[in-house]
Amino acid sequence: MSYTALYRKFRPGSFEEVKGQDHIVTTLTNQIKAERIGHAYLFCGTRGTGKTTIAKIFAKAVNCEHPADGNPCGECALCRAIASGASMNVIEIDAASNNGVDNIREIVDEVSYSPAEGKYKVYIIDEVHMLSMGAFNALLKTLEEPPSYVIFILATTEVHKIPITILSRCQRYDFKRITIDTIVGRMRELMEAEAVRVEERALRYIAKTADGSMRDALSLLDQCIAFHFGEELTYDKALEVLGAVDTSVFGRLFELVLEENVTGCIELLEEIVIQGRELSQFVIDFTWYLRNLLLARSSENIEDVIDVSTENMERLAAEAQMTDANTLMRYIRIFSELSGQIRYASQKRILIEVALIKLCRPGMETDIDSLLARIRDLEKKIESGVTFAPQKTIIDEPENGKKEKAPMEELPKAVPAEVKKAVERWASIVAGMGQPMKTYLKDARLSLGGDNKLMVVVEEGLASDYLMKNPENRELLERAVCEAVQREIQVEIQSIAENQAFEDSYIDLSKMIRMEIEVED
Repeated sequence: MSYTALYRKFRPGSFEEVKGQDHIVTTLTNQIKAERIGHAYLFCGTRGTGKTTIAKIFAKAVNCEHPADGNPCGECALCRAIASGASMNVIEIDAASNNGVDNIREIVDEVSYSPAEGKYKVYIIDEVHMLSMGAFNALLKTLEEPPSYVIFILATTEVHKIPITILSRCQRYDFKRITIDTIVGRMRELMEAEAVRVEERALRYIAKTADGSMRDALSLLDQCIAFHFGEELTYDKALEVLGAVDTSVFGRLFELVLEENVTGCIELLEEIVIQGRELSQFVIDFTWYLRNLLLARSSENIEDVIDVSTENMERLAAEAQMTDANTLMRYIRIFSELSGQIRYASQKRILIEVALIKLCRPGMETDIDSLLARIRDLEKKIESGVTFAPQKTIIDEPENGKKEKAPMEELPKAVPAEVKKAVERWASIVAGMGQPMKTYLKDARLSLGGDNKLMVVVEEGLASDYLMKNPENRELLERAVCEAVQREIQVEIQSIAENQAFEDSYIDLSKMIRMEIEVED
């Protein structure tokens, strides 16, 4: 016999087995017991929350020969026929593939025939928002005044697409997302029935990933069990199957971002990619991690809201104190925007890398959050004793009111021949370098360093990190310069902020030697 998926095998057969929709179950059972059954219902809500399941149970209950407290008995001929899909009284229609006017006209024609057995004919139209406007208009009159033996149940995940004329003729029931605890409890029951050993943490992670959908949770659980069939399903195994990342990795990434270590962030992302993790899920999970940090930073006794273990809660509380709430909100904003972009992106990794660079470099953005982050960064540097070179010389006005010209910065008396030759051959030196060195040197400026060294000034960011944090890259550049001028020459690397003028702090050798530096891509 072929295998049946968990969500089909354990689909509820009565209202008592439905989990997480008590407000709807109570209302429908009361209607059945009081025989106050409506003619049209609209079930709306996210996927996998029980819309079609409750519709079928309702269809059985109104036709059951021996109903008990509003529930179908499940034993009579009508109940068994409806459960097996053989009943002529329950007609299921998929509006996604039967959305035309002709399809609805067939329903309108069939409505005039009374049921061959039982009390009601129940039409369940799934994904009803997919109907065309003409089909909605064809259904309108019949939906408003159907025969007494006909019930329409319309199910949809996008209720905003349904015309108001249809909404006004239906009793509307909004299905809630099912809580993590409810999903975990249901999965635990099913695993006991299936005699499968599953770790509690694994169940909780699967329930969280399902995002309120019981069907999604059971499908993911089925997938995990199949991959590790015959073994206990642990938390680590569930992460492996679902392509997710362990929460400890988020802590490492968060620390690297706070250190503004772009290289470390990119290397950690490389590890995640090599492990085969799903990048879209990584973005969602890291956003949730940042949200948990913000809650832990902003409130006390938040354990009930943040669904983590006691051990992880202590670690979150410690990590949350490493920065302020405004910075966390900026991080969440950047990754929330990323989660909307990455869904249909062909180069997901590049988008994540750009987002990580934004986290590490507030100067790349001009919004209020980023400007505040830059101010906080400057305050920290000042507190730690870092001094900044003045951007311009301030000249006091003389008493007679006439402004005097600022004195020219005194230039060195002579530029060493080796440095001059290096400046003249700079374009060919850069052209001969490999990537990414060539790209990082494209906008570099040349000046004279201490002890007559050749000073290469690059923009603060990726270029400065590449050349200043990795000594071997600077040595590679120095060797290339020495080979070009056939002399021993020392190279010094300096960085300059994006909003800082090069001429305010350095002497431009290219102007002194009267040559333009152009580097081909």
